[in-house]
Amino acid sequence: MAREVGAPITLHDLLLPLAKLMGPDVTYIHCCHLTAEEWKLIASSGGSLSLATPIEMEMGHGIPPIQQALDHKIPWSLSNDVETEIPSDFFTQMRTNFFLQRMQIFTRERAKESNVPPLLTVKDIVHVATAGGARANWLDKRTGSLTPGKEADVILLTANAINVTPLNHAYGAIVLGMDTSNVDTVFVGGRVKKWQGQLVGADLDQLRTRSAQSRDYLLAQTKWPRTVLGGYLPGH
Repeated sequence: MAREVGAPITLHDLLLPLAKLMGPDVTYIHCCHLTAEEWKLIASSGGSLSLATPIEMEMGHGIPPIQQALDHKIPWSLSNDVETEIPSDFFTQMRTNFFLQRMQIFTRERAKESNVPPLLTVKDIVHVATAGGARANWLDKRTGSLTPGKEADVILLTANAINVTPLNHAYGAIVLGMDTSNVDTVFVGGRVKKWQGQLVGADLDQLRTRSAQSRDYLLAQTKWPRTVLGGYLPGH
């Protein structure tokens, strides 16, 4: 049905009975426990991957398959999946994937494994966070890179902030030093959404009020006790 209307398809992992339906319009999410055969099927069908690495580790899905995606040359992107449990900003996503892949490669090197894959670079991770996301969402012809003819989606980062001073390496500063406070200006389709560090057209006071009301309502319905430190979730 999705293909009848030209809609992209996303699947959590891969079910082999659906292999005949695989294609370049499918993005596979998580995929922490795929077999070698399944990885080959995704690669040969032209599919892409979306990794929610922090949540996959936090929820115990398994080891995020960064290296499998790289080994099979499968386009991959970053996602956060559950914003209520992990930071949703992409600086966290970039750092988590960068550190995890390096840890795994260093472990293989210390084990004297031969033909160890190369380390990801900070430039590689920035590419995954930008062009990779566009590719996985079938938007790479419209956005994902600063290219003539594409939509004017632009993010300006403050490079003279104290957390990256002195600026030594642009990609390194983005991945290893920056956070959301460095996002100075955002254009989406040429329209200003953030300017000089402030959101444009967003009523944050109303958002805070409504979100607090929603939280209070949910806690009241569940009858969970609430302290000055917040709601209490049994078992956590």
